[in-house]
Amino acid sequence: MRIKARTAAAAALVTAVAAALVLSLAGCGARSDDRADGSGGSVGKDVIAPVTMTVNELQGKTVGLVAGQVLNIDTGDLSVDSYEGEVSKPDVAEFTPGRRESAAQFNPGVTALAPGSTEVTMTNEQGGIQPLSFTVEVSARE
Repeated sequence: MRIKARTAAAAALVTAVAAALVLSLAGCGARSDDRADGSGGSVGKDVIAPVTMTVNELQGKTVGLVAGQVLNIDTGDLSVDSYEGEVSKPDVAEFTPGRRESAAQFNPGVTALAPGSTEVTMTNEQGGIQPLSFTVEVSARE
């Protein structure tokens, strides 16, 4: 008889803990159309994921980006801050050099600014593909 009572008590305790957990987590969630600014809609829906490519993949290629999107350039074994870059039409895209800050390092990249097409040329003081040339075609954001 004692075993049945203990089993029943344990089952009741597990059920109560599970119910409390479900109820507490349900209170943490917000509706998908709630925003802190009260405007509704999903938070982060305006974020555009970057495109990541290695320097070896870029040579001679055409990369399609949407205005506001970033091309993140993986430099492989070469230092992120060893590349210099130039865009032929700075109103279409902008080159951002790589850099090191304390223990963090940031890859070089190209930010799409406005619809159009531009040539990008990168050089590296440590070697690699010389010069690295590719095209960025920027389309309007929908």
